[in-house]
Amino acid sequence: MDTTANILIIEDDTEIARLVQINLKDEGYSVEFVQNGHKGYRMITSGDYDLIILDLMLPGMSGIDICKKFRADDTSTPLLMLTAKSEEFDKVLGLELGADDYITKPFSIRELLARVKALLRRAQQPSMSASTSRDPLSFGNLLIEPVKHQVRLGDRILEVTAKEFELLLLFARHPGRTFSRQELLDNVWGYQFDGYEHTVNTHINRLRSKIEEDPSDPTYIKTVWGVGYRFTELDELNP
Repeated sequence: MDTTANILIIEDDTEIARLVQINLKDEGYSVEFVQNGHKGYRMITSGDYDLIILDLMLPGMSGIDICKKFRADDTSTPLLMLTAKSEEFDKVLGLELGADDYITKPFSIRELLARVKALLRRAQQPSMSASTSRDPLSFGNLLIEPVKHQVRLGDRILEVTAKEFELLLLFARHPGRTFSRQELLDNVWGYQFDGYEHTVNTHINRLRSKIEEDPSDPTYIKTVWGVGYRFTELDELNP
């Protein structure tokens, strides 16, 4: 049961932190909160948390810096970023550095609880890609190594986030299959509701910028207009 989960909130706005803490406790979670970035980072590296809720703007150490340092050592603990900024750059940067998702202030408690439940459920239940073979997958110059959690393009090792890797692995293990955005949300993020296609779109765009020679004319991750996305098949690479 995910209601036994330990959650840490790193948020300098006391009212927001206490409101989130109260509502999460009402759901049965064990919840702590801290207001300083440096202290928050010490807590997440020394504690045993199942989910981190992290504000972008913090005194002492920013949420971006915490995310970057934390993800260098821990690629699996779900991390939900809070931001008062609406600029797409901040959202994309957080995802690029390893946040699993973000939510923009002001947000509804109902939406926050849905995100938390989805992230915890996803962490506990392996996806389609996690339940199959761990053998390397090769498509042209692209090599995906599940055991090493590594992606190579030619002789270069690419830097990809945990969610980017999981998304790519899901595609590569089902070449030719078209996934709707909702199916990708269900399998990679665990969201079983509509309205968060932007999360998928952002990750697809970032992934294409890393693996595609020309992201506007992709070789590997193809857009199926009106439906979603699919991964290339081998005979398309070697006609």
